[in-house]
Amino acid sequence: MTRLAAQLLATALGVGYAPIAPGTFGSAAGLALWAILPAVPLVQAMAIAALFAAGSWSGSVIERQTGRRDPGIVVIDEVMGMLIALFMNPVGWRGAFVAFLLFRAFDVLKPYPARQFERFAGGIGIMADDAMAGIYANVALRALLAVKLGNWVNG
Repeated sequence: MTRLAAQLLATALGVGYAPIAPGTFGSAAGLALWAILPAVPLVQAMAIAALFAAGSWSGSVIERQTGRRDPGIVVIDEVMGMLIALFMNPVGWRGAFVAFLLFRAFDVLKPYPARQFERFAGGIGIMADDAMAGIYANVALRALLAVKLGNWVNG
């Protein structure tokens, strides 16, 4: 039962089994979760914290099960990263799509210190680099909102 729970959490209810680009599908699942969560900062912060904890545990279980470090099927980190990218950013669907693109870019590029966070042991390493990518995307989205692109992004 523990193994099944870990698989369901780590793969975002199976999204991580997408045959191509599971991280992109995981990010899309994060976008869908953002859409149904109340736009209340405390609720969103609690969801982010819960996902980090659940992902750290389930990612560690899946790493042990597969014998691989940061297996591609684990996408709960992308779900959490998207929530961080959108956290307290007053955007509509266009802005959410921009956040999605920004998060995917920072998740792939892993600018300092995100890449170094991958070195943390187990599920914490899986989650930490995506948390940092989400922070970068959040700040970049805020910068876009602060300049004249704000009207377009809010649409």
